[in-house]
Amino acid sequence: MLLSIEEDIVLSHLWRWFIGLHLVSGALYVTLVVVLFVGLAALLVAHRDRRWFTRRVPVAVLVAAVLLGIAQVVLVVAKPFPDGLPWVVPLWIGLGLLGITLAVAGWARARWWRRALIALALVGVVLGAANNVNAVYQPYPTVAAALQLPPYDQVDAADVLTTDAVSSTSLADWTPPAGMPDTGALTQVTIPATASGFPARPAWVYLPPAYLSSNRPALPVLVLLGGQPGSPRDWIDGGQLAHRLDDWAAEHHGLAPVVVMPDDLGGEGSNPLCMDSALGKADTYLSVDVPAWIGANLQVDTDHAHWAVGGFSYGGTCALQLATNHPDLFPTIFDASGQRAPTLGSTADTLQATFGGNEAAFDAVDPLHLLAARQYPDLHAYLVVGRGDDQYRPQAEEVAAALKKAGATVVSTALPGGHSWEVWGPGLEGALPWLAQQLGLPS
Repeated sequence: MLLSIEEDIVLSHLWRWFIGLHLVSGALYVTLVVVLFVGLAALLVAHRDRRWFTRRVPVAVLVAAVLLGIAQVVLVVAKPFPDGLPWVVPLWIGLGLLGITLAVAGWARARWWRRALIALALVGVVLGAANNVNAVYQPYPTVAAALQLPPYDQVDAADVLTTDAVSSTSLADWTPPAGMPDTGALTQVTIPATASGFPARPAWVYLPPAYLSSNRPALPVLVLLGGQPGSPRDWIDGGQLAHRLDDWAAEHHGLAPVVVMPDDLGGEGSNPLCMDSALGKADTYLSVDVPAWIGANLQVDTDHAHWAVGGFSYGGTCALQLATNHPDLFPTIFDASGQRAPTLGSTADTLQATFGGNEAAFDAVDPLHLLAARQYPDLHAYLVVGRGDDQYRPQAEEVAAALKKAGATVVSTALPGGHSWEVWGPGLEGALPWLAQQLGLPS
């Protein structure tokens, strides 16, 4: 049966409303927290006989604890990422595992209607636990982000990566032509690893309204890098990049940086430490392949004095590495909650995995060693970190001090929050006036 036009419009509005719901605050977040504990309570009282409470429930609790312990050991041994987890993350994961073990324990000999209730309660527990983990770092602030739906303003690369002529008018004198779009556009592109052979995933590009106009100016470039684990669209989902830059552009005649978000990992959980080593040639990819692709495919300002690199967490560390190893390429850096140095968790493990234990080879590309050995008078750095980020705040302070000692110009700020998008998204937004000044944009 075909839907009427009116019904189709209503469903379309409902869908847009649903995928726009926030997961880390608001009514849906509260609902999922309630659903988590109600589901656990329902699974706990799924049976009321003595054997259930004296035997099966204790066994379910024990199995959940063992599974959580095994997961913790795996994280310590395998070290898929060097950072420790906040205590609330194992708590929520443990509650999710408890829901699973209770459901398994109560499934046998349950009648069909009771099994239906168990399944429904389990779905609620798993969703609630997963979203509470999501709320710690906030990588998926909305339903649309969690479902990895295409961004609202995504366009096909062929439609925007054109060879239109660039206006010779300076950015200060440029005026928006008639018909300029009100918002920018996001597009997914492939940046070949021609020189590096790096196993890069597709990248994302944000093009501001001015770039999409019929009188395109030569805009500056901002390369933004994600965290680890993560993907090139981290800044789009967790950072709400398009919304933030569209708002900025709306107040500045459509002008904003062209933002390129390449893959700095080579895989969701990979950790190549943003250098050329036995782990891969991440540095060559980001410092040779990516700039070459930008120059060949985007009509932007070719003066690298108007290029910047930035990132959060691992990406912030990577930005620091690129700026100190290639200051002529990236003289401006935005570092949100980056580490003091690239690491796999311990100095010994890092040295062995990268350069076979060769400390001198590592020191030759390590940011703090470079800052101690050289002067960087033309380097400009903006550092932001969460006031509640006890692990990364001291490292940011150490990096800021090293940059200043090396002659760099440094702006350092702390925002409310921890190691999450609660800091990184607003941090970038707060840095935009400073970035605009460094990149030659009217501010």
